Parts: sequence; structure tokens; C-alpha cells
Amino acid sequence: MGFLDSVLGAVMTNTAGTGANSPMAQILQQLMQQHGGLGGLVGQLSQGGLAQQVQSWVGPGQNIAVSAEQVIAALGHGNVGNIAQQLGVDHQQAGGLLAQVLPEIINHLTPNGQLPPAGAPPHTADVLGSALGALFGNR
Repeated sequence: MGFLDSVLGAVMTNTAGTGANSPMAQILQQLMQQHGGLGGLVGQLSQGGLAQQVQSWVGPGQNIAVSAEQVIAALGHGNVGNIAQQLGVDHQQAGGLLAQVLPEIINHLTPNGQLPPAGAPPHTADVLGSALGALFGNR
């Protein structure tokens, strides 16, 4: 296992717990709120050059992986810098963590291969924390 994998494993162990107190759940909720919900976040990532990858996360089938650099470019250095600060990691590590988490979370939150309709209730930190726990509980 490489250095980045070790760091990501340690961060996920410390942030992927269930419930609203999970830092990663709170960060994901903030990202969605910033972009007007899950659809807005998906739109931001798509407009940031990840349209093909994001479509694979929403749709059925295999999720196409992304790199830390791609996520940083799509979300912006400032946003990822704020996330890095909240998690206590550097910029690149935060980008790597988001590159690992976003495909799985978006896939999990779109089980029918479709985004929730506009105006649907937003995902709470509790829902996101539970999803993270289910997805990454083995870390």
C-alpha cells in the first residue's frame, strides 16, 4: 500500500463514521449545499471536465475513477483547500480522498440511475454519514 493509500485509509477511518458528527458527512453536505444539492454538485463536477466520469457514477455499471488533480480542478483549489483544512490534511490528500469518496457517494445516492428531482429534500449529514459507514465501514 502506498503512502497516499495509507493517509486515505487513516482519514477515512477517522471521518467515515456514521451520523451527523462525521466530518466527511458534514463536508459532503456542505459541498452539496454550496452547489444547490446533489444535482448542483454533479453539475459542477461535470462542467469541471468530469462529465463522462460523473455519468458513470449516476448511471448503472462500473464507476469511472478520477484523480485528485481532476477533482481539485473541477471543484476549485479554494474549495478543496477548505476541505483539507477541515480534515487536517494537505491539499493533494484532500483531493485524493474526494476522488475516492465522491464516486461511491454519488453512486449510492442515485440508486435508480437518476438524480433526485429538483426540490427534493437535501441529504442530511446523518444520511451521508450512514452512507459513508456502509460504503467504507471495512476500513
